[in-house]
Amino acid sequence: MTRKNRSILIVTSCLCVVAALAVAFWPAKTASVDDTEDTEETEKVAPVGPAFNADSAYAYTQAQCNFGPRDMNSKGHDACGEWIVAQFGRLGCKVTRQKADLKGYDGTILHSMNIMASYNPAATTRIMLCAHWDSRPWADNDPDSANWHKPILAANDAASGVAVMLELARLLAQKGVAAQLPQNLGVDFVCFDAEDWGTPQWSDKQDDGSSWALGAQYFSANLPQGYAPRYAILLDMVGGQGAQFYQEGMSKQYAPEIVKKVWRAARQAGFGSFFPKSDGGMITDDHIPVNQTAKIPCIDIIPYYPNCQQSSFGPTWHTLADDMEHIDKNTLKAVGQTLVQVIFSEK
Repeated sequence: MTRKNRSILIVTSCLCVVAALAVAFWPAKTASVDDTEDTEETEKVAPVGPAFNADSAYAYTQAQCNFGPRDMNSKGHDACGEWIVAQFGRLGCKVTRQKADLKGYDGTILHSMNIMASYNPAATTRIMLCAHWDSRPWADNDPDSANWHKPILAANDAASGVAVMLELARLLAQKGVAAQLPQNLGVDFVCFDAEDWGTPQWSDKQDDGSSWALGAQYFSANLPQGYAPRYAILLDMVGGQGAQFYQEGMSKQYAPEIVKKVWRAARQAGFGSFFPKSDGGMITDDHIPVNQTAKIPCIDIIPYYPNCQQSSFGPTWHTLADDMEHIDKNTLKAVGQTLVQVIFSEK
């Protein structure tokens, strides 16, 4: 990304230019211009919907890591993909595979598979949640240069987002839960592939951002016929220790009302401290093609660590330390319960 050298194009207070869907820098923390639009009423804790089970989400994260690195064209990647398909199917979702051969930054043909799992597929009013499920082939931000060509386990930068979606699907499948939602509301869980094959920091090839988010690019250019959800929410690195989720700039540009909806839901669910009303940087991530090509309003829930010297995405980003030891159930709970609040507040 020129995000995570995924495509991020911003300068951080950590002075890091990073890779993954973004090459970005985050500006210093500033108060959101939308603060004054929030009334006292929306600040009150008023949770709705079932309780998000962080232990279950943690187990889903661990289960993906049990396959080892899930980098493109690897055995772990292919086995985990089929496991994700099976899990959503077991939870009652209609599951569709979208396979494509995509070209990586270095010409490598990547055998990719986007996965779309639909809850209440007959409903015409839909919400889309998404995350990438492939892992980074190279720990190119590791503090030890000897590790720069090694694949990462990607507990946070991949598995956590899928895990939150699986736990939400499990909640929606529980008896009696459907009665709490509008009958005509459906939820689509989209797992993007080939997100993290973006140009590594050690490469001499120029990174213009196009080598990231390949699965999301393909999905956005090849939508299911007639697919037009109300909005989409991207989950990226939503299980890290000490994570906070600032309001990402491209999300505010393309879908400002959805940003306000989600951050308000976090406060109502009691997790406002994880979602500060402050501006983050402008990140090129999977949400960019969803907005630009698919024309679906999409925001990015992605962490910002303003005081981290290793990376503004946190100390484990694109390192071998992105493992289960650095996953925090409190972060999973905060993000998951916020999304429950969003879904069960829909009319």
